[in-house]
Amino acid sequence: MPRILVVDDEQRIREIIKKYAAFEGYDIMEAEDGMQAVEIAGKEDFDLIIMDIMMPGLDGFSACKEIRKAKEVPVIMLSARGEEYDRIHGFETGADDYVVKPFSPRELMMRAAAVLKRARPASESGHEVYEAGGLRVDFTGRLVEVDGERAELSPKEYDLLFYLVRNRNIALTRENLITNVWGYDFYGDDRTLDTHIKLLRKSLGAYSGRIVTLRGVGYRFESE
Repeated sequence: MPRILVVDDEQRIREIIKKYAAFEGYDIMEAEDGMQAVEIAGKEDFDLIIMDIMMPGLDGFSACKEIRKAKEVPVIMLSARGEEYDRIHGFETGADDYVVKPFSPRELMMRAAAVLKRARPASESGHEVYEAGGLRVDFTGRLVEVDGERAELSPKEYDLLFYLVRNRNIALTRENLITNVWGYDFYGDDRTLDTHIKLLRKSLGAYSGRIVTLRGVGYRFESE
């Protein structure tokens, strides 16, 4: 039974999420603010954290950043603000998805299921590594190195890069990427994909040009 930590200073929001999550068979724990979330996450293991951004004391961005220092647990951020800056900042702190309030509880549960599915460990049969020049992508170890330095990627950036590299030199549509990386299509958001591409290019540094934009289509990872 997947364990989810729900973090929101509004009890009503926590109760709504808990109700729908329990129906889906998830085990739920609650936190009223960012500080409490960091404390609980430091003692307990979770498969997913659903966290509001605007909270008194330690906000969701800061709490997520603190938790991500120690654990790889996926995080879905909740916010009443949907501006690009907020989404980018959320993804930079390690969030896997970003949901704008007011939200549909059913959609949130679908997003949660998609994130949980993508977070499941891949098969460990064999050590799969891709290398091109100074770029090294270790699929099995879930590591990326750029000219000998480890790149710090968010969980979703890893998923996106791995999918692009595994399908290198192939034109991938936006719908294809959203469906296979996020695990859903109807609920996908082109802006979410574009934001992650921007962050991924930044993380790849000198090798950012290997991710090519195909106007009107999507993206392609070029091996040469």
